[in-house]
Amino acid sequence: MDIKGPKIAGWFLLLFGLGMILWTFYSSYNIFTAKVPAPEIFEIGKIEEETKTPLPAPETVQAPGTSQTQMEKILQEQMKEMLPIKEMLPADVVPRLLNLVCWSIFAGIMFFGGSQIATLGIKLIK
Repeated sequence: MDIKGPKIAGWFLLLFGLGMILWTFYSSYNIFTAKVPAPEIFEIGKIEEETKTPLPAPETVQAPGTSQTQMEKILQEQMKEMLPIKEMLPADVVPRLLNLVCWSIFAGIMFFGGSQIATLGIKLIK
């Protein structure tokens, strides 16, 4: 009875599955400790300076004693106060976060695949 063929294949699959898991773990460690950047799937284009275009004239009733230019100035100041997120977060935070999430999903798939291959190898060895 020759059972060396399945045992050799089983050992190969076991080592290959463990290799997949170890490579994924090592790559993830390097990415999350910032030794290596995450693969870029999402990129951010050049951020162009917003052009200062005048706001369209409001169609509502103006407050008494204010001119159109004063209303535009007040409205622009209000808009600046409402959007402080640009100043708090760097522009590349969202794409970097999405790239890390994509890598995490890929790493999870690789862990699962490696464990399934190693399990198949163990079954062939027995």
